[in-house]
Amino acid sequence: MSQLRIRVLGAIGADVNGIAVRLSKARHREILGILITARGRTVSTQQLVEDLWEEPPAGAVGAVRTFIGELRRILEPQRPPHTPPAVLLTTGGGYLLRLEPDAVDLRRAETAIKAAGGMAAATREFVLATALQEWHGAAFEEFTDRGWARGECTRIAGLRANILEQLAAARLALGRPEDAVELLASHTDEHPWREEGWRLLALAHYRAARRGEALDVLVRARSVLQGSLGLHPGAELADLELRIHRQDPALDTDDAGHSLLLRTVTGAAGAGTRSGLEGVAALIPLLAVSGSVHFAAQQRRSAIEAAEQLGDPELTARVITGFDVPSCWTRPDDPEVSAAIVAAGERTLAALPAGSSERVRARLLATVAMESRGTADRLAEAAEAETIARRLHDPALLCLALSARYLQTFSTAGLAKVRDTLGGEIIALAVAAELPTFEIEGRLIRMQALCALDDIAAASAQAAAIDQLAARHDRALASVFTAWFRWTFADGPPPPAGSEMPGFRSGLAELAALTAAVRTGGELPDEAFGPYEPWVRPLLLVRTGHTAEALSALGSCPDPPLDLLMEVAWFLIGLAGLESGHRAAVQRAYRALLPAAGERAAGSGAVDLGPVKPLLERLGRFLL
Repeated sequence: MSQLRIRVLGAIGADVNGIAVRLSKARHREILGILITARGRTVSTQQLVEDLWEEPPAGAVGAVRTFIGELRRILEPQRPPHTPPAVLLTTGGGYLLRLEPDAVDLRRAETAIKAAGGMAAATREFVLATALQEWHGAAFEEFTDRGWARGECTRIAGLRANILEQLAAARLALGRPEDAVELLASHTDEHPWREEGWRLLALAHYRAARRGEALDVLVRARSVLQGSLGLHPGAELADLELRIHRQDPALDTDDAGHSLLLRTVTGAAGAGTRSGLEGVAALIPLLAVSGSVHFAAQQRRSAIEAAEQLGDPELTARVITGFDVPSCWTRPDDPEVSAAIVAAGERTLAALPAGSSERVRARLLATVAMESRGTADRLAEAAEAETIARRLHDPALLCLALSARYLQTFSTAGLAKVRDTLGGEIIALAVAAELPTFEIEGRLIRMQALCALDDIAAASAQAAAIDQLAARHDRALASVFTAWFRWTFADGPPPPAGSEMPGFRSGLAELAALTAAVRTGGELPDEAFGPYEPWVRPLLLVRTGHTAEALSALGSCPDPPLDLLMEVAWFLIGLAGLESGHRAAVQRAYRALLPAAGERAAGSGAVDLGPVKPLLERLGRFLL
């Protein structure tokens, strides 16, 4: 499948599979910009005419259609003739762009700033710095004076300023005031009315031991706001000035504990010594469970690569297996990192000398099984790790092995009872051995499994216990799962926007909205469904009258991944097969869902399609 990327933060451009496409006509670029500003909604042909011309010529509608046809060929260069477009669609008397959530630089930046709010400072800094790099000039650069672009350009300029200020705040939190000063130096000139920029710049100078310059910044801010802009400075600037005069000790602190941990990890990793690498292995799990999943994963991969270069397989094994952080989401957070860890684990298993510790072998086997979740059958590795752990009577090792086995219990649908039992054993072991992280994992496994077993009251009790443990032991990510559970099953508030886990960031909210509409008989939302698109799109097509396209999509639809959303995906395939009359799809869904006849399509604890049995009965009647 071609990967399309569109740029609007600067000159409008696009590339397909990393190769720039030629948007030689200004009208092509402008239409693309107009459709991007519509954010997935249909733009009527008449609206395009009005946006493109102040005084439309006689053949304007025909010209728009010509431009659209040319754009389709540019954006989908490998689409076979006489096949429907997948990107630039005709619908409702107009046109819309159907894109992946991360296909547009502007969308990536918007997603980043939403997600960054709940992250630890180190991860927040990385995410915001990456977002800021998306800008290569003013948004919709050559069209900033066009009517359709003016309001959006103003909004996007504010978005960039907000990202920059939050990035400066994150660098202050990480003990990097000089970097914050550098970032803000021209920002206050470009956006003199933004008091937060002045406040951060003054604070950065103060933390860099330049008290006089900090006070000068505040004097200049007051002069610009009052003298040039006629604005009255807010109370925050006056309060900061007073506290700087008093040299308030509180001005020197900001996320100090996490900053110290980050600097320790970074320093140890940079040392490259055996002791330094083992120190990284011990500290990285603390970063992961406190919220910095992406940063921890990158540091872990770097540490493993450094350990392998030292040629000591036992040291490498300790570094690989030092990350004993359980996982309750059956898609890897970063498939590339997971694949690299699996490969390193296999090399290390083969290189371990005779007489190596059984415990080391078990931890390597469990790690390989865990990092292969959703991509490969590693049940044999998990089972061997479990056997060793039981023989050694090591509760922590057994929890790890059972976690690995849990991530490999998706060979077929309908295994919620197996997962519930595994979760129960992990809880019992963790409580007895005082292993809170594994207790949280066991309860999360049970919460998800109980949703599939249609025991929502018991799942709710697990959610309450998880939140108590998360608060007591500072495990913020656990509450992401419970927030989704309550939103889906208990009419709770929407979960916080963004998350460290890609499984919750990309497409899940849209999938949850669609499944809720299916369950209640509402109109299906047509959004970008990220990794769930292949199993959602056929049903949307058939419900919007595009039966031929639905039949084609069902004919090429792959089996869903073996993960927590497997039953949901098969359920959607079955519905689409029924409504389009696609017998092969109905038969595939029936066979796949039959083992789950007594369950709900709700094993993720975040998405719910209701009981499976009624659908199976409909599928069976169709086949008969």
